[in-house]
Amino acid sequence: MSTSTTASVSTHILDTSIGRPAGAVAVQLSARPGRDADWRTLGGSATDADGRCKDLPALPEGTTHVRLDFEVEPYFAKKQADAQQDAPANRDSGAFFPEVAITFAVTPGEHYHVPLLLNPFGYSVYRGS
Repeated sequence: MSTSTTASVSTHILDTSIGRPAGAVAVQLSARPGRDADWRTLGGSATDADGRCKDLPALPEGTTHVRLDFEVEPYFAKKQADAQQDAPANRDSGAFFPEVAITFAVTPGEHYHVPLLLNPFGYSVYRGS
């Protein structure tokens, strides 16, 4: 939850190749108190069955930049393995992007919901509500 001195962040992932949430994707949250400061890893979580990360750590006071790192390669590897069980002729290459890092600026008192729209060969991200 954001306060007047901190921002807050939430995220979810939609796999646009199947039109469904992407569950069990590891997400790491990092923050820094200025453009030239070092990143500090705050912790992580994984998306639930609805593709949401509901328990990301709180941002420390003074945070101006946030980075979300999504480890998508294991998600696509499992999806590929499941597809090959059903149709062994399917030889899709998995994920072109093994990880997705999203960096954005924050303002104290604001909440930032950052959805990731994902498919094996691309992604898009935006500030949601």
